[in-house]
Amino acid sequence: MGHHHACTDPQHHVDDAEGFVSEVERVCEARGLRLTPIRAHALRLIAAADRPVKAYELLDLMKETHGAAAPPTVYRALEFLLEHGFIHKLSSINAFVGCHHPGGEQHAVPFLICDRCNLATELEDEQIVDALDRRARALGFLPQAQTLEVHGLCADCAKAQASR
Repeated sequence: MGHHHACTDPQHHVDDAEGFVSEVERVCEARGLRLTPIRAHALRLIAAADRPVKAYELLDLMKETHGAAAPPTVYRALEFLLEHGFIHKLSSINAFVGCHHPGGEQHAVPFLICDRCNLATELEDEQIVDALDRRARALGFLPQAQTLEVHGLCADCAKAQASR
């Protein structure tokens, strides 16, 4: 694991969409899950985007290629991807992002979400995650998968605002 840095490496997303999809295909095969064409397609669109993809944007993109893909079908595909930890849902902006560790354990993920440009950065910080988990368990609470959404301005938007 050893790399705890916010991922600002743009190539991690775009050229890597195919790599990400094949990684998930491998995980599915290992776990006996079916990555149907529509699930793979939704995954590819999310992986290729440089921003979280809103649910309605995804429906539009799917329409272009899967003309008859009804919203319920697309939502079922998303539910499958979410349930198995291949994507994360950012509820506060109703958008989806790919998971950095699609084959890993279900993990709690803090996301930093920019209110101006919608960039979402996965904060890979085990300490924050462990602390949350420990505090929850100390209260007798059994945490399941969680996504922590922190809103504000990304470095670029903050700089732009400061220089106005």
